[in-house]
Amino acid sequence: MTASSRQPTLYIPHGGGPCFFMEPSPGLPRDMWDKLAAYLKGIDASLRQKPKAVVVISGHWEMPRPTVNTAQNHTLLFDYYGFPEHTYRLTYPAHNSPAVVERIEDLLSRAGYRAGEDPKRGLDHGVFVPFKLIYPEADMPIIQLSLLASLDAAAHIKLGQALAPLRDDGVLIVGSGMSYHNLRAMYVQRQDVDNAVAEFDTWLTETATDPDPERRNAKLAEWEQAPWARFCHPREEHLLPLHVAAGAGGADVGRHAFGDRIVGKAISGYQFG
Repeated sequence: MTASSRQPTLYIPHGGGPCFFMEPSPGLPRDMWDKLAAYLKGIDASLRQKPKAVVVISGHWEMPRPTVNTAQNHTLLFDYYGFPEHTYRLTYPAHNSPAVVERIEDLLSRAGYRAGEDPKRGLDHGVFVPFKLIYPEADMPIIQLSLLASLDAAAHIKLGQALAPLRDDGVLIVGSGMSYHNLRAMYVQRQDVDNAVAEFDTWLTETATDPDPERRNAKLAEWEQAPWARFCHPREEHLLPLHVAAGAGGADVGRHAFGDRIVGKAISGYQFG
């Protein structure tokens, strides 16, 4: 496959719970998720060619070693709480790809990993919620890969580097998280809070789009040194899918693919390649 037809890698914000399929809570803007929904709906059309399959690394699955969801027909894991009853009846009958699973396991083995398999775990909401917008017909094979329970930033960049050859197989690699994920402060309406989030977002965008990919990855590995890093990510599981996407991005320079302020908080998405 030529470089021009190689699939990019993405880091997408997946929103809050089943946010695209319910009305916002009273007092919140009715259109607060509209810009993100439009971005997700436009991803497929933005690609140079339709992927053969998608590998998704969500911020909602951690395992001691990289683990692949091997269920042939995916069920859903409704891992959100306190939302309207109808959001627990959402469907997304996506299929797996045994051939891509085998390829992932081979690539991980070559990189020194001993991959795990889970044939029973459903797709969590970091996968099915955004992909109901990206591929609403559920006609795209989806393979979910876990984060590493170590939450080590450099290790997730290396994990992405191991997966990079998938791009030349026509497979789209997607990290699904949130560039800001302090839920306690999400709805705090204070300018100093919003300014802190914006400062971190500026650092993150400058880092993800650094024209030197080696320097980009080095900065991402030291993300805790960024301004307001631990305020924006008290726990880093929603940021680390970016590290996987950046690692898989190889020498491709990142670009800022999405940006919005949701209840005042800067939220970003990135693309490599």
